[in-house]
Amino acid sequence: MRTALARSDLTAIDARLAASDELLATGYPGDDGSRQPVHTVYVPADRFMPELSVEWARAALAAADGAGGLAALAVTVGIDAALAAEIAPRVLEKLEREPIEDLRIDFEDGYGDRGDDVEDADAVRAAKRVVAAGGAGFTPPFIGIRFKSFEAPTRARGIRTLDLFITTLIEQGGLPDGLALTLPKVSTVAQAEAMAEVAAALERVHGLPDGRLRFEVQVETPQLVLGADGTSPVAQLASALRGRISGLHFGTYDYSAALGISARDQSMEHPAADFAKQVMQLAVAGTGIRLSDGSTNVLPVGEHAEAAWRLHARLVRRSLERGFPQGWDLHAHQLPTRFLATYAYYRAGYAEASARLRHGLDQTAGEERDVLDEPATVRALAGFVLRGVRCGAISAPELAADLGIDDAALLALAHPRRPQEAG
Repeated sequence: MRTALARSDLTAIDARLAASDELLATGYPGDDGSRQPVHTVYVPADRFMPELSVEWARAALAAADGAGGLAALAVTVGIDAALAAEIAPRVLEKLEREPIEDLRIDFEDGYGDRGDDVEDADAVRAAKRVVAAGGAGFTPPFIGIRFKSFEAPTRARGIRTLDLFITTLIEQGGLPDGLALTLPKVSTVAQAEAMAEVAAALERVHGLPDGRLRFEVQVETPQLVLGADGTSPVAQLASALRGRISGLHFGTYDYSAALGISARDQSMEHPAADFAKQVMQLAVAGTGIRLSDGSTNVLPVGEHAEAAWRLHARLVRRSLERGFPQGWDLHAHQLPTRFLATYAYYRAGYAEASARLRHGLDQTAGEERDVLDEPATVRALAGFVLRGVRCGAISAPELAADLGIDDAALLALAHPRRPQEAG
C-alpha cells in the first residue's frame, strides 16, 4: 500500500520526540515489583529492643482475645461475618509469623532532644540491636530509622545520628536487605538533595554501591506541596533525585497543624489531607516511588478501644481504596485491625480480580463479557492480586489453582516493564 508521508517525515518526528522518549523511559519506569509493606510501625529509639516484634505480637493477640477473638473483632469493626471467619485464621498466622512488616526506630518527634551524648549512644545501640534482632530471627522484612530533619536547628544532629547508625551497622556485619531511612519535615527540594549528598558520601566512605542508601521523604509541610513560587516541589523530587527516593510518607498531624487545623479536627480523612495526598499521587505516578498514608493517634486502649478499632479499620480500608497501600501504626493494638482490614480488602476483591485476570490470560474467542479490560486494567488487577499475595491475604496455592500461574508470572503481568524478580 502507498502512504503519503516520506521516511524523512517520520525521522523528523522521532527527532522531535527523542527527549520525550528518554524522559518516559528513564523518569517513569513504573514500579519495580518488589514487595511494599502494608504498614510502618514507629517506636521511639530508646524503646526498641530486638524482641520488639514478639512483644507487639503478644500484646496484639491478647487485645484481640479480650475483644472475643479475631473473628469477633473483625465483625465489630464492620467486616461481614462470613469474611471475618475466613480471614481470622490467616490474620492469626500473620501475627504469629510476621506481626510487623516495616519498623522505623524513631529519633525524631517520638524521641525528642535528649542531648548529644544520649542520642549518640542510642544511635549506636539501635544499630547493634537491629543486628541482634536479625541474629535471633526477629527482624521485620524492612527496618531502619527516622532521624531528625534537615531544618537548620536539627540538621547536624540528624546527619550525625544517621552516620552513627549506618557506620555501626557496617561495623557489626553489614546493612540489612530491607534497610529503610526516613527524612522528616521536608520543605524544599534542596533538603532532599542534601540528603542524597549525605547518602552518597556515606556510600563512598563505606564502599557501598551507588544508590544503596535510598530514603523516604515525609510530606508533612505545606511548603513541599505548594512552594513560594507557585510550583509544587513534591512534583520535582522524582526528577531531581532520580532513583534515590524510595517513597513519600504523609505526615497527618504536622501537615494539619501547619495549616491551622484544630487538634480535634486533624485526621487522615480531612479534606486538606486528601488534597495533599492527591498531589503526592500525581507527583510520583509512574516513577516507581511508593506512597504511604499517615497514622491515626486514636489508640485502641481502655474503655474507648472498640471505637478506636472501628476508626482504624475504616481508615486502613479508606487508604487502600484511594491507592495508598501502606500506612503508619503507632501501637501494638492497631496490628489486629491493620491486618483484618487489609486482608478483608484483598479477600473481598480477589474473586472478581482473579476471574477477570483468568479471562485476560485465556482470551477465549467469541466469549461475551460484561467487562472488557484494557491492558492497563489487567496490570492493575494483577497488581491488586500481587499485593494480596505479598502480605499473606492470598496464598500461592490459591494463585496456582485459580489462575494457573506463580508469583513470578503474576509479577510479570503487574509490572511488564521492569526486570522480573519475585520477592
